[in-house]
Amino acid sequence: MTKPPEGRAKERARTCIASGEARSPETMIRFVLDPQGRVTPDLAGDLPGRGAWTSARREAIVKAAAKGLFARAFRRPAVLPDGQGPEDFAAAIEAGLEARLLAALGLARRAGALAVGFDQARAALKEGRAAALATATDAGEDGAEKLARLARGLPVLRAFDAAAQSAALGKDGVVYAALLSGPAAARVLREARRLDGFRPVLCVATQDAPAP
Repeated sequence: MTKPPEGRAKERARTCIASGEARSPETMIRFVLDPQGRVTPDLAGDLPGRGAWTSARREAIVKAAAKGLFARAFRRPAVLPDGQGPEDFAAAIEAGLEARLLAALGLARRAGALAVGFDQARAALKEGRAAALATATDAGEDGAEKLARLARGLPVLRAFDAAAQSAALGKDGVVYAALLSGPAAARVLREARRLDGFRPVLCVATQDAPAP
């Protein structure tokens, strides 16, 4: 039997144990228990065992951890990883999501699905080949505004500074990059939407305003 692609293994809506809301799995985080009964985030969605789900939001995870909702969902004792309180647990998940987003950007670069640099990104946006724009958090506002105007209606990702983006892409000085339409861009945006529940990293560009 062929294994479904990552992130597509569970298509039906899942219920957040913190809010009771039914949501798409792509906007949620799955948890399992390890053999010692520790709550383990399954960020790739491929760990075996019974799963419990929360919305990909910091407050949902903190509530689930603080209120004993994981034990209720698993119907057995459930503890957080050693030394972690609810806020620490949520922070560790945020760090994991950041790592996954950086990895997704790196994969997009290796797949030829990124137009890297101001001129290349501008060309991709003008030609309608871009699905999203990635702008470093420390980008100059003049350049960021110019590209955001060209990207109107598209998602703009501002999650990392130029140093972090450059390290992920294996290229120095990456301030701007356009994500070209296709599966690689979809994967980056999927990871970015989950991270956005922990800190703002996405917006939609408009004709009148620069990206934040």
